[in-house]
Amino acid sequence: GSMRIRRRPKRPPRVTGVEVLDGYVMRLCFTDGLVRTIDLGPRLWGPVFEPLRDPERFREVLVDHELGTIVWPNGADMDPDVLHGDFEPVRRARAG
Repeated sequence: GSMRIRRRPKRPPRVTGVEVLDGYVMRLCFTDGLVRTIDLGPRLWGPVFEPLRDPERFREVLVDHELGTIVWPNGADMDPDVLHGDFEPVRRARAG
């Protein structure tokens, strides 16, 4: 059977997948097909995010498909619009 794509009103892109690469760098996939690698390190401040500076806890990130964004077990989450648009792509420093 072929999948029928229903044209819905344009909705902001939402997160569909997450993979932690190293440190606080993660690769995110979005509903519009965008794949971004972003570094959340600079954003991990404030009472909810500071615990996530522990790399073990940072890696507990999940996609909440209802919210359409990434969440952590401690209740932290990120605005998907910010994740989609407000980050500079990570530039990898090549070790020579």
